[in-house]
This record gives sequence, structure tokens and C-alpha cells, in this order.
Amino acid sequence: MRFFMTFFWTFLLVQMLTYVVGNMNGAGFDFKAGSILAVGATILIFVVSSIIPEGPTEKEGLN
Repeated sequence: MRFFMTFFWTFLLVQMLTYVVGNMNGAGFDFKAGSILAVGATILIFVVSSIIPEGPTEKEGLN
């Protein structure tokens, strides 16, 4: 479920970003380019989240 929700929100946000940046540059909205960027961003999010440690380690010397 977390994979689907991550892709869902990434897809929506990237489509919005594609629309806004395209309008600011005077270009048309390209759904295909936004979809490809959304898939790439989702994969990047999963790779980065697997590399980053999940929680803080034990703190030593605070007794």
C-alpha cells in the first residue's frame, strides 16, 4: 500500500509541477513527460529511503 500511495502522491505533484513550469515557459502541458518524470521520481524516492537509516542509533555516554 505504501508503494501505491507514494506513487499516487508523486504522480499528482509531478503533474502539477509539469503544468506550472510549462505555463511559465509558455509551453503546453505534456502528460506523457510528467508521467515519465513521476515514475523516475518514485523510483528515486524508494532508492533514497532504502539508503537512509530508519532511526537514530543508541546514544552512548549520556548516563
